[in-house]
Formats: sequence, C-alpha cells, structure tokens
Amino acid sequence: MTTERPKAVPTPMLSNPRALVTEWRFAPGADTGWHRHEYDYVVVPMTTGKLLLEEKGGNRYAELHAGQPYAREAGVEHNVVNANATEFVFIEIELLP
Repeated sequence: MTTERPKAVPTPMLSNPRALVTEWRFAPGADTGWHRHEYDYVVVPMTTGKLLLEEKGGNRYAELHAGQPYAREAGVEHNVVNANATEFVFIEIELLP
C-alpha cells in the first residue's frame, strides 16, 4: 500500500507579461506532484534544507540554502519532495518569452 503524500501549497505572487512568481510551501514530506516546466525558471529558497527530486532518470537530493538561487531550463519534468522534518519554502520565478 502506497501512502499518499501531502501536497505542497503554491501561492501566486505576481503575474505579468515577463514573469510568473509563485511561493511554494511544503509541509514535511509534501510534494508538488509530477510536472514539466514550460519556461526557464529560477528558484530562490527561503529556508535551508534538502529536497528530494524524483526524475525519470532516477532520484537525487538537492541541498538548498536560504537566499542562494539556482536556475533551470524549460522542459524539466520532476516531482519535488520536502525531505526535511520541518516546513520548506521557496519562491519560483518563471521567465516568460
């Protein structure tokens, strides 16, 4: 029997012709669900911790530090899981064409 994970909570913060900005809040063990990014994007962690990235090629962990952004290109397909015992928060900025 598979246990259903809680879902991360997205809160839209800004939407304009250049960018979509969303705050993501993850309870411990929460996930985004599988998704594919349509646009290049930047993630700015608001907390420090470890995320599990479930990807088609296998799983990996990412250590993120508050205030240290990273960027990825469109087309990424994955599920993001909070691997911490506490809440994890990041801001996602999608760069529109």
